[in-house]
Amino acid sequence: MTSDPHPVKGEFDGIICFGGEDYWYHNRGHFDMQVMREMSRHLPVLYVNSIGMRVPRPSEGRMFLTRVRRKLRSIRRGVVPIRENFSVMSPIAAPSSLGRMMTGAFMPRQVRRAAASMGITSPLIWIACPPAAKFIDRIEHAGLVYQRTDRFEEFPNVDPVEIGRCDRILKERADLVVFCSRILHQQEGGSCSASVFADHGVDFAAFEMAGTGNSQPSDMQHIARPRAGFIGGIDSHTFDASFFSRVVQLLPDVQFVLVGACSLPEGWCDGPNVHMLGQRPYEAVPDYMAACDVLLMPWNQNEWIKACNPVKFKEYLAVGRPVVSTPFPELDHWPGSVSVAGDPGAFAEAISRSLEVPGDESARRRMVREHGWDRKTASIIDALEASGVLMRSTGRD
Repeated sequence: MTSDPHPVKGEFDGIICFGGEDYWYHNRGHFDMQVMREMSRHLPVLYVNSIGMRVPRPSEGRMFLTRVRRKLRSIRRGVVPIRENFSVMSPIAAPSSLGRMMTGAFMPRQVRRAAASMGITSPLIWIACPPAAKFIDRIEHAGLVYQRTDRFEEFPNVDPVEIGRCDRILKERADLVVFCSRILHQQEGGSCSASVFADHGVDFAAFEMAGTGNSQPSDMQHIARPRAGFIGGIDSHTFDASFFSRVVQLLPDVQFVLVGACSLPEGWCDGPNVHMLGQRPYEAVPDYMAACDVLLMPWNQNEWIKACNPVKFKEYLAVGRPVVSTPFPELDHWPGSVSVAGDPGAFAEAISRSLEVPGDESARRRMVREHGWDRKTASIIDALEASGVLMRSTGRD
């Protein structure tokens, strides 16, 4: 009698995802939200809004109040069905020492009750926020997935020792660790019982449609061309504000459009050719990208960025506009996809060249056409099955 090469460890009838973001306030293009959307085509998914990796500080000024207010509003929503098989829960949680103790005592009960109301009795626990490691022994589960999207311990103002401890626990305990970064997978995959590299996908049809259409957001119509755009969160640990400001000064005839939530101090870049439109719904993002003539990724050069694989990269390519970026390792695997420049002068020159000779939009789209979220999710399901954790389902769509 031969042994089963993939012995079954568990069979799950739904997913409890401890998300890395808040569904109500963050861009819904993030990895965990997109994969959970795909998973909900097969079985029920409870998305638990981020319990946080750090405590907001009053020294953050207006952002402190913004974060506190939106978290309180999120918590008041409770459990909300979004569509069939997909609900969002905003639990009572706080990352402080006292908050962690209270969260650890009450949250598992909240989550179990919400999951049961959706018919989830044997869940797969999916963790995209390391502090949720404390719940894995308090919620009975059929399997555990850890989503190692970024170097979480490098996030600003977190306790790197505590986040590192949670990270180690999750790598040791998870049936599967999903890496979105090639570098992290190469460096850390060997220490996991099972791991898979699954980089970010793209809603290709939506971004292609925007890129080939003529629709333009109303708040973009008054902005003159040419337009260089950055669409995404504007935060100090990712976005190089001083670099960007210098580029803006070098190109006074180019209109720079920023679309996304911004945590930088007011007035950080207030040139006459800078237009900060704020955060827009995820569904509107393709049209904002398409309304630009060139798209930008002016990243910091730090450990976080070295291990990053930005969601917007493939979205930019799917829209078809030329892309200019500062260097980061993931670009090495996409030769010819973007113009890379490491200093403000070269970056400004690359923008000017891209405006003069935009290149082949169809070629850029072909690079990412087969990178849909459905395929990324299917590869994760396959890796789970190989690790012995099976989906209890009538079949895949």
